[in-house]
Amino acid sequence: MPLLRPSERFRDAALAILCREHAGLRDAGVPGELVLVGGTSVPGALTRGDVDLHLRVDPNSFADAVERLRGLHPVVHPEIWQPTLATFEVAEALPTGIAVTPIGSEHDVRFTRTWAILAARPDLLAEYNAVKLAGPDASRARGTGADTDLDPGYEERKSAFFDRILAE
Repeated sequence: MPLLRPSERFRDAALAILCREHAGLRDAGVPGELVLVGGTSVPGALTRGDVDLHLRVDPNSFADAVERLRGLHPVVHPEIWQPTLATFEVAEALPTGIAVTPIGSEHDVRFTRTWAILAARPDLLAEYNAVKLAGPDASRARGTGADTDLDPGYEERKSAFFDRILAE
């Protein structure tokens, strides 16, 4: 697993992936607005270099968009799918995923607002980076040990952090 690096290192590649995927979805007739979210979308954020795309669709088009995406990309993490969330893997040079949500849904708000808040608030971005660097594998994640995944508690810490900033 790659070490954590500043998002700027991956920004150009992430934007190129966003453009390619946008064109592919448009050509396939997939409705919605495709945006870059996640660590690569926020200058100064630490990331492993994965690219998170968010397809925001009209609630009436959600089922159609999901069905069309099933024909284009493999389903990923079906265990987290919900009536307002579907996830797919995109074959790219950097690990890339698409989360599909109806506009205005809980997941849509979470994906769009959290990253906008982090981009606007350097204090919260510093906290986010600290969340990524916390835990038992922190020295390895910083690059001072062997490559590894982030520790198992990372996703729970990140979710609690996002819950808190959305509640503020």
